[in-house]
Amino acid sequence: MVQADDLSKWVPNAGAAGTAAQLAILDHVSLSVAAGEAVAIVGASGSGKSTLLSLLAGLDLPSSGRIALDGVDLLALDEDGRAALRARLVGFVFQSFHLLPALSACENVMLPLELAGVAGARQRAEAMLTRVGLGQRLHHSPRTLSGGEQQRVALARAFVMQPRLLFADEPTGNLDAATGAEIIELLFQLNAEQGTTLVLVTHDETLARRCQRQIRLAGGRVQS
Repeated sequence: MVQADDLSKWVPNAGAAGTAAQLAILDHVSLSVAAGEAVAIVGASGSGKSTLLSLLAGLDLPSSGRIALDGVDLLALDEDGRAALRARLVGFVFQSFHLLPALSACENVMLPLELAGVAGARQRAEAMLTRVGLGQRLHHSPRTLSGGEQQRVALARAFVMQPRLLFADEPTGNLDAATGAEIIELLFQLNAEQGTTLVLVTHDETLARRCQRQIRLAGGRVQS
């Protein structure tokens, strides 16, 4: 489902002498993730975890290397093509939830369905919010929801399209331990129900151990 070969990401190093000086964020990283597998990308802050996730999702482009999702070469697509592939294949869960404040919980979950022209968007959104325990909060705006409730909305929005591949970036990073544990359990329940391939970035070792495999980065390279 995910294949990355020899990925590197270089950025200008403003603190170094010389105009050609560059800083390696990722340095020749290769990995593969099988369909249905759950993989955690772990490492210290600054190790390149979030950069790697952005590259794998086609949200950013590598300086060198190759990335394929479900056999499709991301670098052979333009920006619109990558967006279309993500819409068809990928779901996202972010640390900061990224809910639209002007929309209700239900409308936030309906949005990807409506953008894709899926019939019965409201009914599907309501059913998914009920599945994540928010059946009584359908019409609440994000600002009236707790952090855990907002992340449940984000999970519902990610899974309502039944993505074959889910990228999660520190999904419990803004939550307390008890709420984070609830979200972890819900994430893996939904993942198992839908048979989704899961790639997540986390500093939470408890969350990482729930995955079948861990890829540990250090200094922009795969350490183990």
